[in-house]
Amino acid sequence: MQTRIPPRHPLGPALDALAGDGLVVVAPGPELGSDWEATAHELGEVFEATRTAMTDGVGVVFVVHGDDLLGRRGAVAAMVATGLLSGARTAALEGAKAGIPVNVLAVSDDSDPEEVADWASRLLGSGSVSGEIVRLGTSHLGKALP
Repeated sequence: MQTRIPPRHPLGPALDALAGDGLVVVAPGPELGSDWEATAHELGEVFEATRTAMTDGVGVVFVVHGDDLLGRRGAVAAMVATGLLSGARTAALEGAKAGIPVNVLAVSDDSDPEEVADWASRLLGSGSVSGEIVRLGTSHLGKALP
């Protein structure tokens, strides 16, 4: 299992413990601040890691904060989260014929790390679920969603 997780991220230990093949990327959030160059660099690194995973025939899960999909935690965090969502849907289309799943987990502040890891594992192992977003937690209820 390959992971890309920001340093000291609370999901790190649970996701680093996953076994098997695949790529799990946890998107950075507001810690990027307003650094557009860091944002472009991060998206480029994720693109390369995703391309490698798909070339190797393994699934990909992007983990984003649900509030970032709604722009609640800053423009840069929103740009990364929505960029990964769009990228996941495009990669899923590209990997569909080969059965390579690419999905997004949208988490909230109260998401249990073990539950996130369980869902990541499920989505990596599913050939029939791809291009989807799975929302964990309740922060998205009652919102207009992308």
